[in-house]
Amino acid sequence: MTAPDNASVHASAVLVGDRAILIRGPSGSGKSRLAFDLILAGRAGQIAAAVLIGDDRVHLEVAQGQLVARPARELAGLIEVRGLGIRRCDFVEQAAVGLVVDLSAPDAERMPAPDALFANINGVIIPRIPVSAAFQPLALVLAVLSTRPSADCLKGIGNHISPTIATQ
Repeated sequence: MTAPDNASVHASAVLVGDRAILIRGPSGSGKSRLAFDLILAGRAGQIAAAVLIGDDRVHLEVAQGQLVARPARELAGLIEVRGLGIRRCDFVEQAAVGLVVDLSAPDAERMPAPDALFANINGVIIPRIPVSAAFQPLALVLAVLSTRPSADCLKGIGNHISPTIATQ
C-alpha cells in the first residue's frame, strides 16, 4: 500500500522507544485499541516507553529515506477509548516508522510468506505484521519487540520451528 507524500491516512501511530508503530486497518478493526494497549504496555514496563503520535488520522511523509508519521493537527493528543469516548493523552509531534501493523489483513496467515512481512510505503520498505481479524494483535507486536527470528528457520524468515524438534 502506498500513499502520496505527506498524505493523511486512516491509521494510528505510537512511538515505542525510538521508532513508531503505524497501525492500519478498516474502521472498527481495533487501531485505537492496539495504540492504547501499546501505551499501557509501555507504562507497565513490558516494552520501552510508548507515547501516542496520532489516532484515527496521521500524516506520512518521507524524510531522509525514512517514513515519518505526524498527528493530524485537529486530532493531536486525542485517542478513542471504546466505552469511554475520546480521551486526551500525551503525544509526540513526529517519529520515524519502524513497524507497520495491518489489522484485518487479507494476507494474514499462520506462517506468512516472506514478502508479506514487509510494506512499501512511499518507496520506504518497513517490517510489517499482517494480523487476521480473528487474532489479538498485541501479542504479535510484543513478540516482534521482544524476540528475534530463529537462525534455525528453514525458510530464513524466522517463523518456523527447528527441524529437529519433531524427531527428538
